Amino acid sequence: MPKDIPFGHDDDADPRFLKLSVHLTDGTRFAPEAAAGYRIMELMRAYGLPIKAECGGACVCATCHVRIPVAWQHLLPAPSDEELAKLDEIADADETSRLACQLMMTDELDGLEVELQPDSLIPQTNWVAG
Repeated sequence: MPKDIPFGHDDDADPRFLKLSVHLTDGTRFAPEAAAGYRIMELMRAYGLPIKAECGGACVCATCHVRIPVAWQHLLPAPSDEELAKLDEIADADETSRLACQLMMTDELDGLEVELQPDSLIPQTNWVAG
């Protein structure tokens, strides 16, 4: 989400970008910048990562399935009943499964690691992101 900075602009006034680490099950890793206040799904789409996210974040399709390492779980809000219902529709969902459209990036999540699950990948042979 880099932007053009006007000449003479004070860089200290810009919001600090956060880090997000997105892993694919084939071992590919992406490290896009992230900004607080955006949903993880929106950030992945903005950087061209291969996430289906068919409903655009309405929590009705379960095609933004990610797994979050246990070490990050305590920093996430509890899933809503709607999110839990959608996760129940995913055969291999487990206690580390979440929907990326329901996770808001915050300063506390700087460095967050997520693993995008195969059921939520756009089918392609080559991934080019950024």
